Amino acid sequence: MTKIKWSLKEQCQFLKRIGELLSRGYPLAEAIESVTLHLSADKKNQVAAALNDLKEGHPFHQILHTIGFNQHLIGYVFFAEQHGGLERAFHEGSEMMLKRGSDLKKLKQLAVYPSFLMCITAILFFFVEAVLLPRFTILFNSMNLQENTFTKMIRFISEYLPLCIFLIILIAVTCGFYYFFFFKKFPRIKQASILSSLPVAGAYIRLFYTHFFTIQLHYLLSAGLSIYEAFSLFEKNQKQPLYQEVGLEMKRRLRSGEKMEELLAEYSFLEKELYHVINHGQNNGRLEQELYYFSKHCLRQLENKTDQLLKIIQPVIYSVIGFLIVTMYLAVLLPMFHLLEGI
Repeated sequence: MTKIKWSLKEQCQFLKRIGELLSRGYPLAEAIESVTLHLSADKKNQVAAALNDLKEGHPFHQILHTIGFNQHLIGYVFFAEQHGGLERAFHEGSEMMLKRGSDLKKLKQLAVYPSFLMCITAILFFFVEAVLLPRFTILFNSMNLQENTFTKMIRFISEYLPLCIFLIILIAVTCGFYYFFFFKKFPRIKQASILSSLPVAGAYIRLFYTHFFTIQLHYLLSAGLSIYEAFSLFEKNQKQPLYQEVGLEMKRRLRSGEKMEELLAEYSFLEKELYHVINHGQNNGRLEQELYYFSKHCLRQLENKTDQLLKIIQPVIYSVIGFLIVTMYLAVLLPMFHLLEGI
């Protein structure tokens, strides 16, 4: 099957519309056919081929993998096929990924204009440092005048900027080397643990992993599966190796008599609060509901943290740009005042 690029928004809308039709009583195949009517010609052909695979007995999540859908969306579909709540899982999964895509889009848009300003500022900076300041320096030396503070700041920045750029490139190359030659060879659980320990980004990664894990476990337990059976399905999820490893390890250690909440507390890529949520849910007999509410809590936290990050990044970037512009302006303007005073 020829792969055609689907944007994340298109993938989410596709599943969301299917979920809406399923909630109205449509069979899955008919729902897909109805949604296909609104797609472009190339995607219609791709989905038509996928429908044939579906009618031949292939699972829907496998078909989406062949088409090239996002792995987290495929994970929602995989678990939905196990517990039977397709329409609800399709809706919530698509909403979650739409919000994630929207947040990433905001971050990209946030970076475009400041990046443009930074480029213009850099050009002005090098022009001032390489062309104007040397002439002022020669003139000041001939008049026995000292350089002003802002001129010294420009020289200081220009002296250490190449070193900073070199260090950034060195760090990027080192990280790339570590990723390709070491990180990719680690088990997925260790990879997730390393990512969740990163400063700033780690908090977002933990919330994302915890939301997905708790919402899927909620669905499975709500469908009447035992905890052991739920992790057996996690183990079968070949499209998401992290959760497959979690399912395999949890099954093995549950058989030895260890408690689920204590085992999950060992995973640093999950929120520490999950231990108390599971413990409370088991005590009051409403574990699946506690997991559901906690997954929603993680989603809200993820949204709040993203909004806070956006509010911090933009002022910081503009402050740095403003500082450089004012410094360059004064470095050029103050020497002119000195010259006027000497006339």
